[in-house]
Amino acid sequence: MNKNELKERTKKFAHDCVKLALMLPNTFLGNHLKGQLIRCSTSVAANYRAACLGQSKASFISKLSIVIEESDEAEFWLEFIIDEKLLLIENVQTLKKEAHELASIFISSRMTAQKD
Repeated sequence: MNKNELKERTKKFAHDCVKLALMLPNTFLGNHLKGQLIRCSTSVAANYRAACLGQSKASFISKLSIVIEESDEAEFWLEFIIDEKLLLIENVQTLKKEAHELASIFISSRMTAQKD
């Protein structure tokens, strides 16, 4: 997968998470989770784009580390939504899997960059 395909994939992930977040109930917990999920999922896409513009190898690795953290955090919030039974598991599971896959991709990318 090339960088433009990954840019599109992370942007789609952010859009899909925003749509899912807007389905959460309008409660204190629902609103908290809504904000957290929107923040970290959009951060995945924004920070990956920033990594692609990296001024240096160190900058690239640093931005990828943020992308990994935010992907993992998105996976956590999606798990939390499932655990709290706030939405149907079928509506959340695909995004949870995508968050995990994105984190794995970027971990591999970071490892490759660190070797070079």
